[in-house]
Amino acid sequence: MKLIVAIFLILFAFTTSAQKLYNYDVEQIIKELGIQLTTPSKPVANYVGAVKSDNLIFLSGKISRDKTGKLIKGKLGKELGIEEGYEAARMCGVAQLSTLKAELGDLNKVVRIVKVTGFVNSDPDFTDQSKVVNGFSDLMVDVFGESGRHARAAVGMASLPLGVAVEVEMIVEVRK
Repeated sequence: MKLIVAIFLILFAFTTSAQKLYNYDVEQIIKELGIQLTTPSKPVANYVGAVKSDNLIFLSGKISRDKTGKLIKGKLGKELGIEEGYEAARMCGVAQLSTLKAELGDLNKVVRIVKVTGFVNSDPDFTDQSKVVNGFSDLMVDVFGESGRHARAAVGMASLPLGVAVEVEMIVEVRK
């Protein structure tokens, strides 16, 4: 009897771990959205782009760059409007997906986006940081569906590195 139970548990564990987390291919969705993932840039200081701890991956902040790699600079509420900030945050999302892909090899291993912190280079009177960081959050939901919904902070900053408009970091749960 113990042998039968052991075999059942092994088969159950195997079939459960072999199941896909999504009823679609995340990487195909990225292609359909017209997103081109890139090779992540190497950190320029004494840190790494991602750290895996158990089933969580902590991704360092990614700054806003356009599709050609040029920095998206400026203060929201002064040089840039909400729509431009939204796109800058979305591009931070593309950079994070690129880093995550390099780390995991397959984005279908993502269980969920857990936590996002968005930093917005803001004029002192600008108060729509959440609308800017929606560019990142909306992309995560477009790619991962309900598993892309996350806890989030969207904060205004007096300045950001290199004068960029947006920087976003995130924590992701992945399949073991």
